[in-house]
Amino acid sequence: MPLTLDASVVVAWALQDERSDAAESLLLNVRKQGGVSPGLLWFEIRNALIVAERRGRILAADTDRFLEDLEKLAIEIDSRCDSRNTLRLARIHNLAAYDASYLEVAIRRQFPLATIDQKLAQAAKAEGVNVVSG
Repeated sequence: MPLTLDASVVVAWALQDERSDAAESLLLNVRKQGGVSPGLLWFEIRNALIVAERRGRILAADTDRFLEDLEKLAIEIDSRCDSRNTLRLARIHNLAAYDASYLEVAIRRQFPLATIDQKLAQAAKAEGVNVVSG
């Protein structure tokens, strides 16, 4: 079954100091079964990586290489955002709207949510979504 991926998990694949066996396991799962995310995933990843470059955590060449490899994965961009449900989720779980968008996709598509974000994971569990952590 595909996973709903949030940016925290994907960025962990790129940054040496955030890698873990669990994150690598999720990457293998995505290679085999694919993933799905709202379109903002690409912007969040790029922003996190550019900030990491500025802080000396990753080289620009490594960012470029990672993004090239990432584009080869079967990650579907889900553009069918249910705005009302996204706002509802943000309000009741005190989430940022962009974090709520990952949860909205997971709920609507009925896929597990892969995240390292503890607040998002708690909200997902409260909504009955299976959470896998990186």
